[in-house]
Amino acid sequence: MIEKIKRLLVRFREQILYLIFGVMTTAVDWGVSFLLYFFWGAAIEKTVYLVHAANTLAWAAAVVFAYVTNRIWVFQSKRRGCSAVAGEFLAFAGARVSTLLLQELIVFVLFDLLLWNVYLVKVIAAVFVVVANYFISKLLVFRKQK
Repeated sequence: MIEKIKRLLVRFREQILYLIFGVMTTAVDWGVSFLLYFFWGAAIEKTVYLVHAANTLAWAAAVVFAYVTNRIWVFQSKRRGCSAVAGEFLAFAGARVSTLLLQELIVFVLFDLLLWNVYLVKVIAAVFVVVANYFISKLLVFRKQK
């Protein structure tokens, strides 16, 4: 039984690590967002722009955290050199812009238009964003070099 579990862990190593670091990245995103929601408090009720500003700042912190963890532990990137790593980071951040736009679209529809609870909206958006980010990272950013 233990050998079977070990084989499964080896086989699904990347997905397991992505989920672990994805949860941690989400914690960074939500932590920054919720802190800003808290500190901006009543001002958020007066303007929806602060929710979007908080989401964008939280996104930036989460992107940096996610890049480092994905590069080192999840996808184990072998790219070396300043220009190669910078290019990889720019591709990663650029890909994450697309999922930021997805998140902002979800927030716009569910929070701005439908007036749902901002915390519930953040959870719903996170599910879509995490799945999209995995496939973008796997297929575009950290694909194995031939």
